[in-house]
Amino acid sequence: MLNEWNPVQVFKCLADETRLAILLLANHEAELCVCELTEALQVSQPKVSRHLAQLRSCGLLQDRRQGQWMFYRLSPALPQWIESVLAQTAEANPTLLEVPLQQLARMGGRPVREAACC
Repeated sequence: MLNEWNPVQVFKCLADETRLAILLLANHEAELCVCELTEALQVSQPKVSRHLAQLRSCGLLQDRRQGQWMFYRLSPALPQWIESVLAQTAEANPTLLEVPLQQLARMGGRPVREAACC
């Protein structure tokens, strides 16, 4: 995790177009697997995996395994100011997510998440 969420380090993580898109999609969709991200962003699996690893090491993303699938979501430990930056970025720039969300909507065979209990 980042040392007390240093803003310089956070913004370095957000400075890459692919990493920013991954975070905005994770914020919008709650969680996504690698195959969904490759489809939404139209980039290779190794590129997505490399960026996911960077975002996890920054503490911005958290992963969980469900069978053969690895799902990624925003870290629940994110401070409010980071959540606010992501929400405001998405709201002020709707075109950033427009095409990726269309790609996701057309994707067949998306993995099914476990139903929440209770």
